[in-house]
Amino acid sequence: MKKLLDHINFPSDLRQLNLDELPKLAKELREFIINIVATKEGHLGASLGVVELTLALHYVFNTPEDLLVWDVGHQAYGHKILTGRKDIFHTNRQFGGISGFPKRDESEYDAFGVGHSSTSISAALGMAIASKLKGEDKHHIAVIGDASIASGMAFEGLNHAGVTDANLLVILNDNAIGIDPSVGALKQYLTNVKKGKEKQDNIFEALNFDYSGPIDGHDLPTLLSELERLKTVKGPKFLHVITTKGKGLKQAEDDQVKYHAPGKFDAQTGEVHAKSTIKQAPKFQDVFGHALVELAKENKMIVGITPAMPTGSSLKFMMEEIPERAFDVGIAEQHAVTLAAGMATQGLIPFCNIYSTFLQRAYDQVIHDVALQKLPVIFCLDRAGLVGEDGATHHGVFDLSYLRCIPNLILFAPRNEIELRNIMYTAQLGLDQPIAIRYPRGRGSILDWKRPFSKIEIGKGELLKEGSSLAVLSIGIVSETVTRALKNVNDIDAIAHYDMRFVKPLDEALLHQIFAKYVTIFTIEDGTISGGFGSAILEFASKYNYQNTIEVIGIPDVFVEHGSKEQLQAHLNIDTLSVSTILNATLRLLNL
Repeated sequence: MKKLLDHINFPSDLRQLNLDELPKLAKELREFIINIVATKEGHLGASLGVVELTLALHYVFNTPEDLLVWDVGHQAYGHKILTGRKDIFHTNRQFGGISGFPKRDESEYDAFGVGHSSTSISAALGMAIASKLKGEDKHHIAVIGDASIASGMAFEGLNHAGVTDANLLVILNDNAIGIDPSVGALKQYLTNVKKGKEKQDNIFEALNFDYSGPIDGHDLPTLLSELERLKTVKGPKFLHVITTKGKGLKQAEDDQVKYHAPGKFDAQTGEVHAKSTIKQAPKFQDVFGHALVELAKENKMIVGITPAMPTGSSLKFMMEEIPERAFDVGIAEQHAVTLAAGMATQGLIPFCNIYSTFLQRAYDQVIHDVALQKLPVIFCLDRAGLVGEDGATHHGVFDLSYLRCIPNLILFAPRNEIELRNIMYTAQLGLDQPIAIRYPRGRGSILDWKRPFSKIEIGKGELLKEGSSLAVLSIGIVSETVTRALKNVNDIDAIAHYDMRFVKPLDEALLHQIFAKYVTIFTIEDGTISGGFGSAILEFASKYNYQNTIEVIGIPDVFVEHGSKEQLQAHLNIDTLSVSTILNATLRLLNL
């Protein structure tokens, strides 16, 4: 039996179908997404939930002339398949393949690049205002999730749009879940609206939007009819659509958190492939989560905060065991940081857990509300360094650079799980200033990691290996890369290895010893070369007029695309083989 999807390459093909053919196409599109994500991995539930909405939008609106912005890109797989990327969709999130998120230089149908959330309303409003100024007659649609609309930036966009006559349609994809279940008073408000219990004035109408809904986001005739009607309505419009995340795959509907990005699974049964039973070292996020519970049971002043990432950060462990002291504040990084600052003024010890790339959204709050006031907030930055297939929007490679320049802030990167536990222990003993602890996505290397806590001396580095002629200075888990690389050098005794541990304050006493002993010094990091750890060492050398040869290895001045961490490390020459090759070449030049 021929498949409709086989003949759909662009929305213009979709618009040739009869209305009664669209449900069949919806079924085929779901199967297509499931079959590829089952083997190639990626985000699943969000895109399954908006299949009908995706079809309806491209059927009713004249994309790409009409501008469609997805918020966030997790829900845009169907969009990608319908807009010229069906035949290469199997390369999604693969090295050299298409991005897992909408990306402007990938397709003219991707009106705006998205990776972080809550940007769609502002972007689409900007496009709508531009169209009006240019005298163009086109539609501008922002599709935003219920978890994303609770973010402050989304409300900033709504607030502005409500006093314009912009031709803007905001579609709320309401499924009561982001990655974890949505939280907050707005979530309860939307729940009451869905149940017909909300007696207050409609919040979106109060912001001068023409509100319609809620409607069933899986009912194609209703969707199509309402979108056609809204095309004729002038000014800002708001359509409330109810969907089910994971729609069409029972397991994904039943366990929406797990099937947000389930890894490899059986496309027919939906069962996730069993993990290896071989005992593995823990994920860094789990070390953080378990250590926090352990510390919080002893120290009643400890609180935990995360912006919408309790599962991803493993703050869920504290939320399960000590729920009154663990807070998911929703997609609100700025609020999370200043909330922590407020708690710190009253003597609480806040562990504010935010992905490295998401802390960028709260930079002003880190500076003004925390560091300027010397408040002892403990920032735990998960997903530091390269994160892999999520790509440029998610790599945590800028944190060393953007945090290092902030006064009053301690900056530490543990090289392993034990160091992470110990710096968490040290921080909660009592600091008189904030600290940022950055650690990677994925697993560590130590099976016996749950050892008694011990205190770390602030600002002290550590010699890991003696050497006679050349010194390598590393920070964080890159230490392991160096350790492995040293096993492949021609003269291992010639190379010393230091874990500097603190990017701020630098261990200047140790650095003076290193610069006095070694003419050639390498620095290596999984952050940007510009302004990062290596830059700090160069600044030290300049400050004290050292003439040593210093080679800086790290992330170059480019946005790093997607691929596995191993592929990206090799591509950027910061993997074990590249480091050993560089060191061997240097030893030859030094005639060692």
